[in-house]
Amino acid sequence: MPKKMTVDQFVKASVPNEFKPVVAAIRALMKECAPNAKEEFSYGMAVYKGKSLFAWINPPKNDVTLSFTRGVKIEDPYGLLRGTAKAGTRHVKMKTIAELNKPALKYYIKQALKLDTS
Repeated sequence: MPKKMTVDQFVKASVPNEFKPVVAAIRALMKECAPNAKEEFSYGMAVYKGKSLFAWINPPKNDVTLSFTRGVKIEDPYGLLRGTAKAGTRHVKMKTIAELNKPALKYYIKQALKLDTS
């Protein structure tokens, strides 16, 4: 049975160099805001699990997408959440560190984690 790929291996092998700083910053925010969440490589991307899967970083092609399983329930005073999935997922897209709004992402991550534990 082949060894499962780690998120670090995935980032090194699959994330274009231009997006690696954005992915690293999102991973650092996840560790800061959801220190007990499990980060793993699953479904071809980096996923974050508490009681269940609550967020993931989509493999970048044109941008980096941070998605939230229960995003429709997250308050969005920053106006950054996008998506119309019937299942309720919502996402934020970023191309550069300059586009990464740390206060907004922290706010969304903390809400997603709270929704996961409720």
